[in-house]
Amino acid sequence: MNEELDPEAGAILLVDKPITWTSFNVVAKIRAALRALCGHRVKVGHAGTLDPLASGLLVLGTGTCTKQLQHLADEDKSYTATLRLGQSTLSYDAETDVEVERPWEHIDEAAIRAVLPRFTGEIEQRPPDFSAKRFKGERAYHLARAGEFVDLPHVTLTIHHLELVEVQGSDVTIEVRCSKGTYIRSLAHDIGEALGCGAHLVGLRRTASGDFHVRDARTPEQWSRWLDHWASERSGKTDR
Repeated sequence: MNEELDPEAGAILLVDKPITWTSFNVVAKIRAALRALCGHRVKVGHAGTLDPLASGLLVLGTGTCTKQLQHLADEDKSYTATLRLGQSTLSYDAETDVEVERPWEHIDEAAIRAVLPRFTGEIEQRPPDFSAKRFKGERAYHLARAGEFVDLPHVTLTIHHLELVEVQGSDVTIEVRCSKGTYIRSLAHDIGEALGCGAHLVGLRRTASGDFHVRDARTPEQWSRWLDHWASERSGKTDR
């Protein structure tokens, strides 16, 4: 990461988002830190949200670089995901309780590899009911949590790369590179249905967004320390 960044004027910041943090939490933390250090509000935004139960790369833009965020949000994303066979949830991940359990022990590695090509290339995917998509003017997750009917339309997207990494009992880890708007939760659910045993997402980490990689990112705490150092260095140069 370039140490000559100027977040006040405009910079792209790569954040390694922890699990349980929302994307808004990260943006708010950086925005508050910059306001305290600069003495005025600095624009901060992100290039593609990341669910609270997911970790990994969140691309932020500050100042004039917020103008780049829509372009950056359109870039392909890469993930490492773990799905649990034999258990289905309404949210397609661990946010909601397991609703249905089915036998999975007969599913071997060969069977998993055999279904993955069905989800490679251009596919049609139905977003989860527990998503931020709008249905009849409301956020789908608000309706789903209230037990109301949600019927989100399928969307066309592209899975560029889908590879099996490992199988440990009922947990299956995959690597995915996909177009924007892909719900990895839906992918996990659909793979489980294709296997006939059901599945839900139990782990997700975004490893890349466009040309940016999580290995070059800092945690929110590391960015806080970096910003303190940056402000101190800037103040020292001003005093001289």
